[in-house]
Amino acid sequence: MSILAVIPARLGATRLPRKPLRLLGGLPLVVRVHQRVVALGVADRCVVATDADEVLAACAEHGVPAVRTAEGHPSGTDRVAEVARHPQFAGADVVLNVQGDEPFVSGEALAGAVAVVRRGNAPIGTAAAPLDPEHLGRPDVVKVTCTDAGQALYFSRAPIPWLRDVADASLRDGLCRQHVGVYAYTPAALAQWVAWPPHPLELVERLEQLRPLAHGLAIGVAHAPPAAPGIDTEDDLRAANARWPADAAVGTASASSPRT
Repeated sequence: MSILAVIPARLGATRLPRKPLRLLGGLPLVVRVHQRVVALGVADRCVVATDADEVLAACAEHGVPAVRTAEGHPSGTDRVAEVARHPQFAGADVVLNVQGDEPFVSGEALAGAVAVVRRGNAPIGTAAAPLDPEHLGRPDVVKVTCTDAGQALYFSRAPIPWLRDVADASLRDGLCRQHVGVYAYTPAALAQWVAWPPHPLELVERLEQLRPLAHGLAIGVAHAPPAAPGIDTEDDLRAANARWPADAAVGTASASSPRT
């Protein structure tokens, strides 16, 4: 099965303005994410999707394939779906969405999400990692609780399940995991996802994955190792630069000659 990885990148982030172009280890963040995906070897092709001329220019400068997408997409998934419909990429059997602020994403997370779809366990695959109990109350750390069969029951920014009795803390900690924001889809599931309007659950939580879940589309959740933090704020970026390249657990491919 052919796998197309798409990295949606926009300049509109408010907590970290111009995020894709901010430097990590001396190169734009979007370039570092592309290098990471290519180095992990999970996808047959990897392309950046953006509506920003500056992102296109930065990708061209560093030899990263990029596609111009329409402005006004409400989510990264909509941007990925546009690329998946492009004649140049329409033959992929699995589409992999890798967020543009995850330069330390693990191979286990990417391969696990893809495996969910390839094995037919669910039309959408994602990943989750053990959750540090100290992060239960952080709304920027998305939590997921699953069925015994490994399918998502619910995603939330709140602590789930709710701990009624302190004595049950060990039970709760084993049920709640940290969502890793990667998605693999069959082309049909991706097309269906973006055809639905935003769901009230999605709007309340600001979590787009609640849209297909609310409509009954199964999301399989693969196990991944403890998740390295994404880059959402200035503090995150400073911390990432401070530990670069120690957190790059695998080598990165040369930006001048990426695998596509």
